[in-house]
Formats: sequence, structure tokens, C-alpha cells
Amino acid sequence: MAKEVEEEQVAAAGGGEVQPEPARRASTFAELGICPELVAACDAMGWRGPTRIQAEAIPHALEGRDLIGLGQTGSGKTGAFALPIIQALLKQEKPQTLFACVLSPTRELALQISTQFDALGSAVSLRSAVLVGGVDRVQQTIMLAKRPHIVVATPGRLLDHLTDTKGFSLNKLKYLVLDEADKLLNVEFQKSLDDILNVIPKERKTYLFSATMTNKVTKLQRACLRNPVKVEVDSKYSTVDTLRQEFYFIPADYKDCYLVHVLNEMPGSMIMIFVRTCESTRLLALTLRNLRFKAISISGQMSQDKRLGALNRFKTKDCNILICTDVASRGLDIQGVDAVINYDTPVNSKDYVHRVGRTARAGNTGYAVSLVNQYEAEWFKTIENLLGFKIPKREVDVAEIMILRERISDSKRIALTTMKESGAHKKKRRTDDDEEEEGANRPCFFQKIQALQEIKTVKASESK
Repeated sequence: MAKEVEEEQVAAAGGGEVQPEPARRASTFAELGICPELVAACDAMGWRGPTRIQAEAIPHALEGRDLIGLGQTGSGKTGAFALPIIQALLKQEKPQTLFACVLSPTRELALQISTQFDALGSAVSLRSAVLVGGVDRVQQTIMLAKRPHIVVATPGRLLDHLTDTKGFSLNKLKYLVLDEADKLLNVEFQKSLDDILNVIPKERKTYLFSATMTNKVTKLQRACLRNPVKVEVDSKYSTVDTLRQEFYFIPADYKDCYLVHVLNEMPGSMIMIFVRTCESTRLLALTLRNLRFKAISISGQMSQDKRLGALNRFKTKDCNILICTDVASRGLDIQGVDAVINYDTPVNSKDYVHRVGRTARAGNTGYAVSLVNQYEAEWFKTIENLLGFKIPKREVDVAEIMILRERISDSKRIALTTMKESGAHKKKRRTDDDEEEEGANRPCFFQKIQALQEIKTVKASESK
């Protein structure tokens, strides 16, 4: 029923067509109509053949159609829009600068997209520029002065440059891409996105790509789609068949014990642990490090250099456990992630799909496990309803879990002391770019834990 409703709404937003799957899918990029230079670039990147979303979206893109592309995480969406854009650029007698703009909700995803454009366009001297927060704007201004062909940006920082950087405009833009479009079409990006749409040409090609997509017609209309083709290679909200999913139903007080139990079962594995708040990423990382796990954290409160540094340490397996907020759940392609642990159940059920999509990518197997306490049960049921199936429950010997309790409690106490001494409990001033990626007014997990510790200390002294 949901699919039928969405199809009607997409059509209402711009006369969109839902394309049936072709009888025979192209098995090579050359069969799709990709030029020899780009076919060679795909070979160099190890792309043996087009993925399903590439095979179905690229022909429509080469015909000059607007696109709405829905596909599972890791399905090759970046290639589906990058290849047609670069090919259109190559067809020009003199390749136009500021030819295309790709908008991303997070800095890390923007950098990843730019890297793929650079790799695909290396043989044809393609230049790209990344405009994201947390980086010196002067350096970005210098990059723009070199007149790149492709601009990849977060909405807030792009708008800053359109407003303040002398000589920079997108008034000749030919392509606009909204990657992770459902996130970009949310209210938190509304003002920035509307302002950008008001200053770029109406006559352009527009691509919307995501693993999930909003139903609201008004949001699709805001993106100025013109008779789009909707390419949906999987069900609206889906996870890959190679992903094994389970959950533990646990008491809230013992969540850390269950987490350590899961980690002990996967020694040496590359694991991403998702939590709800920025403060809890560091608290959990410190706690696990005290237990001799190689854990590192990443969140929207960190500087861009530190965030990239943490990601690189994880990618190189210097640290095999990455604790993160949903800033790392969108589109990041990190090779070799064995498992995803939902330490906190996401309030927005769509975020679950993006989180678990960090593993079991490109046909590989993966494991996702959720630690669901009594307060999160309703949220988890919503996730199961969204996916359309029941996730298996994992049973465990409670006595085995309780053995870990005292040691974990001591480790957490030391972590709390470390955070207090370093001044991490003080509220940090959030920049506009941090709010853009994380959302403002997150609850302070550390302060809650600190208050509980103080209450316990007072009660213990009174009992004496």
C-alpha cells in the first residue's frame, strides 16, 4: 500500500514514471552507453560491471531525464549519477567549469563522493571541490578560484560561499544531485536548500538518490523535478539478504554488559557501534578502552580533522571499533565492516536501514545486532513493521552476562572521571555546521550519568 501511495505522489510531484525492470539488464558499462574513457576508469576502480541501480538509472540519465533513484546502501548509487554527469561534461568541446553540484547531508559523505568523481575523471583531468563545514573557508575559496568542474557540498557551507565568496556563482549549473535526498528534504535543511534552489538555474537536470525516500509531495516539488523517472531497484525500505540481523531484549541498567558480551564474541572484527548522542560516543569509547578494546569515537561535536582522523584509524584497522552517532550512518563506504551494533535503538526507523547498511556491502555478508531495552521496545517494533518481518531474538545466559558487571562498572567510573578532568562535561558551543549535520539541542548523556553517580555517592555517605 505504501508503495502505491508513493508512486501516486511522485507522479503528482512532476509526472514521474515508475519504470518496470527491463527484460535484460546490461552486463557492461559499454552496453549502457558509457564512453570508452569512463569504461577504462571503471575497470581501474575494479568495477567489473554495473550494479542493478546503475544499469537501470544510467540509460535514463543519458537520455536527459530527471531521476529519483532508490536503492539499498552499498548498491552503487554514486556511480549511477557520477558517470552520466562526467560523460555529459566530456561531450562538450570545452568542458564547462561549475558544471554540476552534488549536495550531501554530511561532511564525510561529501568527501567520499568527491573522491569517486576524482577517480572516475582522473584520465580526463576532472577537477572537483569540496565545500563543507569545519574546514578553513579561505582554502575552499582558493579551490573555487581554480574553477572546478564539480562542486560537492553540504547545504550550509555552499550557501555561505554563494552569499559571501566574490565571483562564485552557480548560474550556469547543468546538473544538481541530492544524495541521501530524504535527509536533505527534511525540515532542518529547508531554508538552506530553498535559498540554493532560488539562485541556481531552473533549466537543469536534477537527480535524487537515497536508500529511503520521503512520501511528502511538497518536498519533491521543492526539488524542482521535471517529469522524473523513478528507478527503484529494491523495496522502499529494505536490507540486503546477506545481512544477518538479531536483537537482545535487555534491562536498561545492563546494556553495557550485553555490549561487552557481543564484542567478546567477535574478537578482532571491524565493528561500528551506533549511539544516540555525541557525549555518549566518547564515554563509551573511554569505557571500552579501559577494558582493553581498541575503540575510537566520532561525532558532530568533533572538528573535521579529528573526525577524518578517527575514520582513517578505523579504516586502517588501527582501531577496530568505531563508536558513532548517525552522522556516520549515511552513505559512508567503509570496506570490511563485519558488524553493526545498535547500542541505542534509533527513534527514526529509517535510520536503522542506513545504520545496518554500513555492513554486508557489495554482496558481502554482515551482522547487525540491536540492544533493545524496555524503553525502546516500541521503537524496535516500528523498525520491524517498516522492514516487513520479525528480527530474531537472541537468547543468552544472564549469569554469564552478570559476571562482567563489576569490571564494566569500574571501567565506566574511570571513564567518567577522565571526562570530568578533561572538561568534557562542559557544554560546547555548537557551530551552524554541526547543527546542520547533527540537529540542535541533543540531550547531554554525560550530565545524566554524572548526576546518577553523584546521587549514589550521597546515598552511600548517608548510609554510613
